[in-house]
Amino acid sequence: MSLPRIRKQRKIIDRRALSAAIAQVVADQGALGGRQDVVAALRKALDAGRETLRRRLAKRPGAGHEHANGQAFLIDQLIRVVHDHVIEDIYPAANRSSGERIALLAVGGYGRGEMAPFSDIDIAFITPGKPTSWCEQVIEAILYYLWDLGLKVGHSTRSLDEAVRMAKADLTIRTALLEARFLWGDQDLYDAASAQFWNEIVPGSEGSFVQEKLAERNARHKRMGDSRYVVEPNVKDGKGGLRDLQTLYWMGKYVHRVRSAAELVQKGLFTEKEYRSFRRAERFLLAVRAHLHTIAKRAEDRLTFDLQREVAARMNYADRPGKSAVERFMQFYFLQAKHVGHLTGVFLAQLEEQTAERSRLSDFVSAITPRRTCKVEGYLVEANRIAAPSDDWFQQDPVRLLEIFAIAEREGLEVHPATIRIARRDAALVTAEVRKDRRANDLFMQVLAGRNDPETVLRWMNEAGVFGRFVPDFGKVGGQMQFDMYHHYTVDEHTIRAIGLLSAIERGALKEDHPLASRILQKLGNRRVLFLAVLLHDIAKGRGGDHSVLGADVARKLCPRLGLDAKETELVAWLVRYHLLMSAFAFKRDLSDPKTIIDFVAEVQSLERLRLLTVLTIVDIRAVGPGIWNSWKRQLLADLFDAAQERLRLGHKSHGRAERVAAKKARVRDLLGDKAGLVEDLAEAFADAYWIAEPEDVIALNLPHYAAAQEMQHTLSIHTEYDAALGATLVTVIGDDHPGLFYRIAGAIHLAGGNIIDARIHTNRAGKALDNFVVQDPMGRPFREETQLARLKTSIADALAGKIDMVPRLAKRPLKQMRAENFRIAADVSFDNAASNRFTVIEVNATDRPALLNRLTRALYEQSLLVNSAHITHYGERAVDTFYVTDLTGMKVDSPSRLKKVARALLDAIAAGEGELADAAA
Repeated sequence: MSLPRIRKQRKIIDRRALSAAIAQVVADQGALGGRQDVVAALRKALDAGRETLRRRLAKRPGAGHEHANGQAFLIDQLIRVVHDHVIEDIYPAANRSSGERIALLAVGGYGRGEMAPFSDIDIAFITPGKPTSWCEQVIEAILYYLWDLGLKVGHSTRSLDEAVRMAKADLTIRTALLEARFLWGDQDLYDAASAQFWNEIVPGSEGSFVQEKLAERNARHKRMGDSRYVVEPNVKDGKGGLRDLQTLYWMGKYVHRVRSAAELVQKGLFTEKEYRSFRRAERFLLAVRAHLHTIAKRAEDRLTFDLQREVAARMNYADRPGKSAVERFMQFYFLQAKHVGHLTGVFLAQLEEQTAERSRLSDFVSAITPRRTCKVEGYLVEANRIAAPSDDWFQQDPVRLLEIFAIAEREGLEVHPATIRIARRDAALVTAEVRKDRRANDLFMQVLAGRNDPETVLRWMNEAGVFGRFVPDFGKVGGQMQFDMYHHYTVDEHTIRAIGLLSAIERGALKEDHPLASRILQKLGNRRVLFLAVLLHDIAKGRGGDHSVLGADVARKLCPRLGLDAKETELVAWLVRYHLLMSAFAFKRDLSDPKTIIDFVAEVQSLERLRLLTVLTIVDIRAVGPGIWNSWKRQLLADLFDAAQERLRLGHKSHGRAERVAAKKARVRDLLGDKAGLVEDLAEAFADAYWIAEPEDVIALNLPHYAAAQEMQHTLSIHTEYDAALGATLVTVIGDDHPGLFYRIAGAIHLAGGNIIDARIHTNRAGKALDNFVVQDPMGRPFREETQLARLKTSIADALAGKIDMVPRLAKRPLKQMRAENFRIAADVSFDNAASNRFTVIEVNATDRPALLNRLTRALYEQSLLVNSAHITHYGERAVDTFYVTDLTGMKVDSPSRLKKVARALLDAIAAGEGELADAAA
């Protein structure tokens, strides 16, 4: 195997000119005396070659193969020059023995000729037998020259026999030799090594090689997140990346001894169209990897947020209405990863049939006992796989492109990869006429709302291109990502995962994780409405407007086609339009404020809508990605559901203030047991507002704590309680109330490594402050270790005692995820005086920063505002902090000039935090 012809290769490096320059140095200074000048000449050639390739990549940013081959060519010529210099000038041997021979082999990616600017250079030195002294000297000298050039070299030295023995025992060595390319030195020795590989190592091991490679691939995928749709993919090793394409080629080459990927077509492993898709994906991924290395100035294969924008710009992607350049670039990336997934499926299906190894006995058994094949509605079913009975099956009736997936979902069958290949080829047969076909729409709904495993079948349908053809709006979000840290998957992958979660909850598989949704689904009367709402909730993303509003319009057009009546259609449209409503109320509003529940119920209006919206909200959040769903969110949604359900059933009767307080006191007495008398003992200490605001389990913790602090005359009492149900830690601070208490506690909790996700602030009639904070660590987990809890208490006590110089200490604390530095959220402050009867509600949106909450609450304190409660939500890099405040007289803030001044103070606090962070980074 040799490199493809390189365009204007002497512009990259002129080997003859470089050899002549080195020869002149040797003539003038001698082989040893001129070493530094030889290295300088080699480095000059390397730098010039890299610069030429860099300029070419800038002019043709998508030319991945050309750039990768050019990098390999550059290194080839340098190594050849070094080799010749070493054996001719440093260790010349007039009459070398038969053992004094060396073949240089390029192996691995270098052998394939696919190199990024900072790829490792993998070389194998092959000798006839045990390396002689001359061979060892030559190899060492060559390596020292390459190391002097700053090249990262992976190398091995083996005799012919050693190479055979080690390759038989080690898959990595076998794979490296599979890719071996003659680089320089003794051609006959290379030919002998190649013959031994193909004659002694490969025969009989084809099946095991394929199995081992697939196991290796699966382990790599698991290590990388096991999805090709993660938003910071690894271009080389991630699922759908270069290594997957290389694995296909390795297996094809090992089994069929092909010399290039193009020959896989002749062997029946790819069609011509699939091979073109293979090359297109490979070319794109190689180009992306080249840009990554060039930007990072090192070997970098992960397409991280901080690199995505620059790679998109270098590859000439531009903004479009509703979609930024980086989102367009990443969408194309994921489409290529999707093609790689399809190619893997069809390739392995073909290879499986070609490499099936049977013993004589199994051949005999097969001859007398044919493999059991049956038919289901005209389709062939064998080994739990459903297959089209003929190549033109879908062409005869395109509706069958939906039918096969519906049968597969209903019967729990796998669609044969060869049939997926045919479906992908024929997906264009899904025309407007097919989309209007009643039978086709019924079949699609059977898949979407299937009772077995709609997620897997929809994923097959998506890979085959049928999903996007049948629902063109879904096709538009295929591979589409959102450039933020909150969404872990592309829109289509997120949607399919959400449908899978809904199905799993319905089957009772996630009762422990989702008890509320599990109960609701048992009572639901509009099952298919819910599945359609999950399908459509994000379908209008990337269109340049509010995707909820635009998605509702899509629902109104699509649902009648899918067989829904007018009432069902409007219900789906409402759910899509308001699919973010419940999370906004639950996470950004005070659920103890009756006005919150009244406003939420006014939007929802019916129990069925409430049930549907609750389940939609749960699966939407859970499907965003790992770590997004937690016990705290589950509890807040459950609290909002229960309160809204009660009001919908009982109306205003359920919200009598005195009745609510009395009922809660009764429940607290039950929880307190033999300490129930504390409810009456402390009746004068806490007003009704406290009883309404706090859950009874929190009150049952607060009252004994407060009584003990009072009895022991503590000026400051701090209590921590790990709550397994919430997945968080409750931190209660009791002490003398004084201005600025909240912001000092907030800063102290941050310094102790905690994040406040909810807070309620109370000042009782005796002038004592009782503040409850719900705290998690930066990874969304509770504080529960004794050392963590002790650190929290100490930090708070020191802050309130003035022992901490908080501002500089906070400035030095790093953000929990420095990736947020790659994003800028436009700071925004909004006021709502209608959301509460007693408080002005302030919502602040900003880029997440160290101690943001401390800075905001300090600004509120400096504006003479009292914070009653705070609700903290993070959406990746975006923080949304909501405060319920009054002025010092306990009144709402409604003066426009005052509100403007408060907004300015909050924005200044955000800007100051960003400035401090920038100074710290500098």
